[in-house]
Amino acid sequence: MTDSLGWRRKFGVIAPSTNTSVQPEFDAMRPAGVTNHFGRIRIPNMTLANDDDFNALMDAIRGTIMDAVDSVMSCEPDYLVMGMSAETFWDGLEGSVELERRIEQRAGVKVAMGSDACRAALRTLAPEARRIAVITPYQPVGDRQVIRFFNDCGYEITGLKGLRCESPVAIAHVSERTLRDAIIELNDPSVDAIVQVGTNLAMARLAAIAEFWLDKPVVAINTATYWWALRQNGIADRVQGFGKLLEAH
Repeated sequence: MTDSLGWRRKFGVIAPSTNTSVQPEFDAMRPAGVTNHFGRIRIPNMTLANDDDFNALMDAIRGTIMDAVDSVMSCEPDYLVMGMSAETFWDGLEGSVELERRIEQRAGVKVAMGSDACRAALRTLAPEARRIAVITPYQPVGDRQVIRFFNDCGYEITGLKGLRCESPVAIAHVSERTLRDAIIELNDPSVDAIVQVGTNLAMARLAAIAEFWLDKPVVAINTATYWWALRQNGIADRVQGFGKLLEAH
């Protein structure tokens, strides 16, 4: 039988247990008849002071990610959405493809990942774009993985602002003012688009505002990922307030 509330699609979403931004941002973009059902990747709110700490965080995520997939799949969703991003960029394009294969094999349904979604968003909003700037909450080891992925996809990184947040929970404490200042710092006439990664950075609303004022794509990963999930499932609803991706594509 068809789900009474998710009569169009039920999305299973997996996100770190420390993440407090992706769920409200996804829910704000949700059209009628689509429901989001969260499974949590259980990790501690550990200190992130350097690359070793960040690698330890990634190990913690890898240790429980498949348990989160198994948990959320018990509600029998039609599709899976990755509400976390660092792992989707790890080891470049090749690593992203392999992760997608493993997640889909485990879940038995198709999956939307932040890496794929950002790439698709750039192709949709700015097909000729080659020079992009990036905002992350990561330590340098994570930043290098993001650079590698976009380089593999044919993009030149003109600048990167790594906020080096001190813990997973602290990522959600970054203010819109700080993110605005990062956009201003990275933007110049040679930049074709600005991309924000890290799903616990709440930038969906700000990205839409910045896109309007800068007159160029500003891609927030949560917006891109949810847009990609909708469009991959044939849901073409236009959602206001989150920029051109959801309003016109």
